Amino acid sequence: MTHNLVIIPTYNERDNITPLITDILKLPNEFDILLIDDNSPDGTSECIQAFQLDSPLGSRVHLLKRPGKMGLGSAYRDGYQWALERNYAIICQMDADFSHQPATLAQFVREVDQVDFVLGSRYVPGGHTVGWPWYRLWLSRLANLYARYATGYQIYDLTGGFKCFKRRVISSLVSLPIKADGYAFQIETTVYALINGYKAKEIPITFTEREKGKSKLSKHVIWEAIFSVLKLAANTKSTDAKSE
Repeated sequence: MTHNLVIIPTYNERDNITPLITDILKLPNEFDILLIDDNSPDGTSECIQAFQLDSPLGSRVHLLKRPGKMGLGSAYRDGYQWALERNYAIICQMDADFSHQPATLAQFVREVDQVDFVLGSRYVPGGHTVGWPWYRLWLSRLANLYARYATGYQIYDLTGGFKCFKRRVISSLVSLPIKADGYAFQIETTVYALINGYKAKEIPITFTEREKGKSKLSKHVIWEAIFSVLKLAANTKSTDAKSE
């Protein structure tokens, strides 16, 4: 077992998952990989199991197979608990569709040495989004502006899901009642970590729209994020009031 883990939720990612695993295992900073599959009907978990059996590095690939589609936030919560039980020092998370570049994980490990957690950001200088139509980019920027203004934290990509945490941050997060999925989960984990006094750093990334498979974005995810931000804003104000 290495000291570093990357958690990757999957649902219908058969075409992406084997190349992604292969790229991560090539990195100079050794990572174990935990894939959390929600019983994908396209055979994603079977691809993972084949890699575990056939590759000499298969022992570094782990699969948590769940009975059905239970949501992104739920997958990460299960992944966090799994990581803590196995004493990983550095815990990263990323998407399964190559929108997050595996090579950035090595940079995360270097950067997190100076802070408590690192966020890959599309919206700091040097960050980019490739392949999105204008309305999707507009929606994402507006969502991040809204979340930043409402919570009062100057993080420019609160909805992003490419992150790296020291163990102590994850240990703190699993004790909190974070129930959201999608964008809302990403916002909540970052804001609650900041509320608890952990120091973050945003580094620029290039986010690339998936080439294979289908996006999981839904109206439910968007509305959940809107209302979760209002709840977070209230918690932030309550925390500020107690500190005065």
